[in-house]
Amino acid sequence: MTMKTEIADRLSALREVMKRERLAAFIFPSTDPHNSEYVPDHWKGREWISGFDGSAGVAVVTMNNAALWTDSRYFIAAANQLAGTEFQLMKQGLPETPTIADWLGTELQQSDSTEIGMDGQVNAHQFVMQMKQDMRDRGGITIRTNLDPLAIIWKDRLDIPKDTVQIQPLRYAGERTADKLTRIRQALRRQHADGTLVSALDDVAWTLNLRGTDVHCNPVFVAYLLISTTKATLFIDPDKLTPDVKAYLKGEGVEVSGYDQIKDELAGYGEYNIALDPQQINHHLFEGVSGPKILPLTSPIPLLKAVKNQAEIAGFRAAMVRDGVAMVKFLRWLKPAVEAGGQTEMSLDEKLTGFRSEQDLFKGVSFDTIVGYEEHGAIVHYEATPATDARIEPRGLVLIDSGGQYQDGTTDITRTIALGELTDEQRRVYTLVLRGHIQLELCKFPSGACGSQLDALARQPMWREGMNFLHGTGHGVGSYLNVHEGPHQIRMEWRPAPLLAGMTVTDEPGIYMEGKFGVRIENTLLVTPYNETEFGTFLQFESLTLAPIDTTPILMDMLLEEEKAWLNAYHAEVYRQLSPHLSDEENEWLAEATKNI
Repeated sequence: MTMKTEIADRLSALREVMKRERLAAFIFPSTDPHNSEYVPDHWKGREWISGFDGSAGVAVVTMNNAALWTDSRYFIAAANQLAGTEFQLMKQGLPETPTIADWLGTELQQSDSTEIGMDGQVNAHQFVMQMKQDMRDRGGITIRTNLDPLAIIWKDRLDIPKDTVQIQPLRYAGERTADKLTRIRQALRRQHADGTLVSALDDVAWTLNLRGTDVHCNPVFVAYLLISTTKATLFIDPDKLTPDVKAYLKGEGVEVSGYDQIKDELAGYGEYNIALDPQQINHHLFEGVSGPKILPLTSPIPLLKAVKNQAEIAGFRAAMVRDGVAMVKFLRWLKPAVEAGGQTEMSLDEKLTGFRSEQDLFKGVSFDTIVGYEEHGAIVHYEATPATDARIEPRGLVLIDSGGQYQDGTTDITRTIALGELTDEQRRVYTLVLRGHIQLELCKFPSGACGSQLDALARQPMWREGMNFLHGTGHGVGSYLNVHEGPHQIRMEWRPAPLLAGMTVTDEPGIYMEGKFGVRIENTLLVTPYNETEFGTFLQFESLTLAPIDTTPILMDMLLEEEKAWLNAYHAEVYRQLSPHLSDEENEWLAEATKNI
């Protein structure tokens, strides 16, 4: 049975349930009860019903049609995965793309039912309430939130993982859980809140200095944390806690209860009020609070987590050195191996992961490696499969976006490498992307400026050539946590979260020529102090990532002198930090790769 046939059978089974429940449509988000970007297999319902496996998207099924909304990172990949199914691709952000509500309003005009289903356990409260309002405005269509059809039709659905959690040592965490709870309570008091429910899995893990393996590539575990003025309670499957972890939590002032007890606990919550983030907390739990006053506030934890302490910064630096050593070994191996023949996208992925796995404190990759050769490089979140695995030849460009999870830090790096002869277009595009990358690295800015205010610096060189990219330019990176971390971002869309000293953020502009090639260059940066003037505190970026940037594709006459100077200084620092950890032969290669231009 092909995947397309399986999707058709799943849609047929879903529609049987919808018909029985008198539902005109059902909406499947990409999230879990914790509004995660990356979710345990148990909650990959949108992927199961549609066949699209990207990390962002919403599938909507009516009795006669189906559609999937996703962002520009996945336009090409989604089109390929949805081909041959009922699902129509809806490209978010384009002016011609209807909203979910608009599409449903049109689709349901002739329907006998005026009710739509959304599982309240896996949809954020704000999303549900917005959909309720939007559908009321389109003809009195109502939303039902107490049904999970996947519990009926998904026969081989995996259970929630039961792997045990581990303590993140204080030498890497840098701050005790008890002290973090104190800072969280202080932040809540400034918002006049008595307590809060922590739902985001990385927020729970960071607060408690615990790590897990419940989500692929993300060292988190399925749990809630309820914080009040006097106590903190972790809601988790008890099988996941070893005696050592139980003793540790007790010593930090954290009580433990069963994962499924959270709704009952919220119903009996005894404080005067509770802060709940409607964009984070699922509708099922939000509506389950009846006693205390609900304060619809953004959680203070993401901002606290985003500003790294000295131990976390030291961990990042150490992890980047080891990751850089792995990258140098890989890059030195790459071109001779390609010239010898027999390499594919998947074999490059395997080789790079192998070099990383040799490094101390390596725990796994921080996301599935993207190796996109030539036209595959234009697919922003491409992942090679046996069916698409391209043979690598000694010509053109290969884009490699990868990262590692080390116990002392998380890495995220992209390099685009020339494997041989290039076209003039490839060289020009590569140079424009490099210029955008460097211009952002060179930026000096007032403390508290947001990433949306800096984003144009990375795009200006390519904008002048009539080119652009639709994904974000940068995201925060966790400290042995999720590779995507907020609240700050660097992107065109307005994101008011400030950039502060101690934050990590990526710098990853790109240009993607569909059907031909793609270029992206990415370093992970640290926000550091620059100077103090009569106009206030100014900040700058420091590259944490340590790996050569390929200079062979560069059109040198396109680079400004300040850009050449930055690249030479960066490469000198790469050599200085990595050379003590390499063999003589590796150092010889690195000296050539980082020589002045």
